[in-house]
Amino acid sequence: MPPGADPANACPIAPVVDIVFSRWTTPILWALHEYGRQRFVELERRIGTITPKVLTQRLRQLERDGLVVRTYHAEVPPRVEYEIGELGRSLAPLFAALSEWSVHLDAVERARVAYDMREDRRAPGAGRTR
Repeated sequence: MPPGADPANACPIAPVVDIVFSRWTTPILWALHEYGRQRFVELERRIGTITPKVLTQRLRQLERDGLVVRTYHAEVPPRVEYEIGELGRSLAPLFAALSEWSVHLDAVERARVAYDMREDRRAPGAGRTR
């Protein structure tokens, strides 16, 4: 890539990947798509290993990006629910395609094993040309 070139022009899907495949975004969107509207604690339980702080940060970012809708219910005690928004639902074909591609994961694992077993591996970066 030429010096000063915009990386987004080199790879036009890079901004999409940054939004959709940020850490925890996919499990959050999947859980909301699969199980519908959920309270924070329900979502936290479904995802399992995410911390409350990180879940809060990701939900705020997803809301800001328009992928998740947060609904505040002014009752006692207050109740907040999250659901996937229309923009988030528009990602369904992308996730479906990735799910279909997952049939290749066995082949990926075989390739990794074959690679790791090779004795003639070069050091990383060896043989690169500019």
